Amino acid sequence: MYRKVTVLSLIVLFGLLSGTVFASDGAALYKAKCATCHGPDGSGGTPMGKSLKVRDLRSDAVQKQTDIELTKVISGGKGKMPPYGKQLSDPDIAAIIAFIRTLKAK
Repeated sequence: MYRKVTVLSLIVLFGLLSGTVFASDGAALYKAKCATCHGPDGSGGTPMGKSLKVRDLRSDAVQKQTDIELTKVISGGKGKMPPYGKQLSDPDIAAIIAFIRTLKAK
């Protein structure tokens, strides 16, 4: 019994550590996939963002959306925004959403 508990504990610990070590970098993913249109600050103030009339990711309207709603937009696209569901994993999308949450207007 002791051996089973120890092995199980090690498996759980490894899973937690690997999740931390291999966690997606939301800021880097955002910079690579989103910043061209939405801007580094999420305002949408880039030339591309202005021409496409993208939403300000810092706005209450965007920040009030649930993670599920934002996941659907990122995965499936919306309007002129292309879908990223085949390019990004679920953890990548979650990391981008977590980063978007840090952009909230002050």
